[in-house]
Amino acid sequence: MQWFDYLSFGQQGWGDELLSGLGVTLGLALVTLPIGLILGFIVAAASVSGKPLPRAVATAFTTTIRGIPELLTLFMIYHGAGLLINTLLKAINPEAEFFELSPFVAGTVALGLVFAGYAGEVLRGAWQALDRGQLEAGLAIGLNRRQIFFRIELPQLLRLALPGLGNLWINLVKDTALVSVIALNDLMRMANVAVGVTKKPFLFFLAVCVMYWIICLCFAWCIGKLEQRANRGIRAS
Repeated sequence: MQWFDYLSFGQQGWGDELLSGLGVTLGLALVTLPIGLILGFIVAAASVSGKPLPRAVATAFTTTIRGIPELLTLFMIYHGAGLLINTLLKAINPEAEFFELSPFVAGTVALGLVFAGYAGEVLRGAWQALDRGQLEAGLAIGLNRRQIFFRIELPQLLRLALPGLGNLWINLVKDTALVSVIALNDLMRMANVAVGVTKKPFLFFLAVCVMYWIICLCFAWCIGKLEQRANRGIRAS
C-alpha cells in the first residue's frame, strides 16, 4: 500500500477522518475566539480601572492563567468542572445521573480562559497607549463615556492590539491540538488513531504538520491584510 493510499478518501484511506478532525479543530478555535475576546476585554477593562478591587482581580487572573500550562488548565476544567457539577447535582438530587462534561465544551472553556489571560494583557497595553487627550476632548464636546469608547477608543484600541491578538489567534489554533488528550476527535486525535491502526507515525504526523502549517500561513496572511487596512492613513514613524 503506497503512502498516498493512506491519505486518500474512502474506506481504504484516512483522508476523510483527517478532514473531519480538521473541521473540529477549526470549529473549536472559531467558537473559542469570541469567548476569549470578550473575557479579554473584561480583564483589560478591570486592569485599567481606577478601583483597586477590579485591578487586583484582573492581575490575579492573568497571573494565574499565564503561570499554569495550557494542558493543566484543560485538565482542571475537564475533570474539575465535571466533578463540581456532579457534586452539585448529587446535593440537589441524590438520584441524579452522572453528568459527563462534553470535551468540546471543556476545550472551549479552557482555551477561552487561556486566550483571555493573554489577550487581557495585550488589550491593556493598547488601552494605556491611547491618547488621554482624546477622552477629554470627547467629554468636552458632550459625548458620554460609552460614546467615547465605541466611537473614539475602540477603533484605535483594536488597531494597536491587532498584531498581538493575531499572534494569540495563531497560537490558539495550534493549542487546539491539546484537546486530543480528552478524547475530542480533532485533527491531532484522528492522526493518533490513524497511527495506531496503520503504524505509520511519520506519514500521518507529517501530514498533520503540513495541514497546521498551511492553516497558520493562511491566517497570518489574513491578519497581515487586516493590519494594513487598520493602519491605512497612518503615517509610518
